[in-house]
Amino acid sequence: MTNLRLEEITAKALSTAGIDRYQLAIAVAQRAKELENGAQSKLNLDLKTTKSTDLALMEIAEGLVLIKGFKPKA
Repeated sequence: MTNLRLEEITAKALSTAGIDRYQLAIAVAQRAKELENGAQSKLNLDLKTTKSTDLALMEIAEGLVLIKGFKPKA
């Protein structure tokens, strides 16, 4: 994943989730931890070939995981 691609996915995740970048960082870390602890990926990607943080960011960008506890940005 190139930096430009990562920036595009991050922008999409921020827009989809309606949260700020700090909240996104927390959400990605939490989801990555879940994936590392055995949670099933909601995308058809393998954790052996994809970093858990990248996978978590992609899932959030696609709206596949629910982010609870954050207020949407105004």
